[in-house]
Amino acid sequence: MADHYQLNLGSLRSSITLTLHTHHAARIWQGRTAREGVHSIMGMAGYISVTNLIKQAAAQDDPYADWAIVQLEEKLMQAKAGMLELTQQLDRIRQDLPTQIDMGDNLNIHPVTLPLYIGSQLGFLAVYLLTDYDTLVRHTLLAHHTALIGRRDMEAWIDDGAHLLRSLFGQAQRYRHAGVTRDDMAANNARALAAIERMGLPPTDILEGHRRSQFAPPIVRRGAVAVDDGDALAENAVEPSATVDEPEDEA
Repeated sequence: MADHYQLNLGSLRSSITLTLHTHHAARIWQGRTAREGVHSIMGMAGYISVTNLIKQAAAQDDPYADWAIVQLEEKLMQAKAGMLELTQQLDRIRQDLPTQIDMGDNLNIHPVTLPLYIGSQLGFLAVYLLTDYDTLVRHTLLAHHTALIGRRDMEAWIDDGAHLLRSLFGQAQRYRHAGVTRDDMAANNARALAAIERMGLPPTDILEGHRRSQFAPPIVRRGAVAVDDGDALAENAVEPSATVDEPEDEA
């Protein structure tokens, strides 16, 4: 007689943390809340929340969400290339250090360590970009401290790197939930017409499902259950509990 077992397997989990060494990177993570005369700036937690929502919508066969994932992936790749270019420019300048001088890395004696709860691959890619920015800022501050670059160049490198991340967050912030499926679009029903009026028509290859991001989730048809053990650890990122003081020259 064959034995019958019911395997009640849960989801895979892993503990992941992020360590930041500079005030500049920590401020990118936190963003800025709106107050009188000052507009809000999306931080990493807000960006991650948006990408989680986009991923959920894409799994429900929303072509606008698939379009958003493709656009964010392209933006991430551009930002990664831009951060690499800034890093390589600085590395060439750091080569001017005399060979008789051995300079160690500048790490914060009290870095901030943050738990990561991320539900989308686009969220992880942005966190990787933030770590690259944190390293760029450290090396830029050290180059200024050791007279390899002046203050104006130091500020330009730091600002250019921050702009890459904030531009990415800005694109995510513009996302609006369409609430349609590809079946709605094919039927050209009221939901589809309303979405087209608000957001335009997605490219044909995305609308028909021929082009999807490598990070797009599997589409869950009604009544089906998707299992993705590689999915991340929770729905939303938490804000860092550490207080970020005003920046100093961190050598």
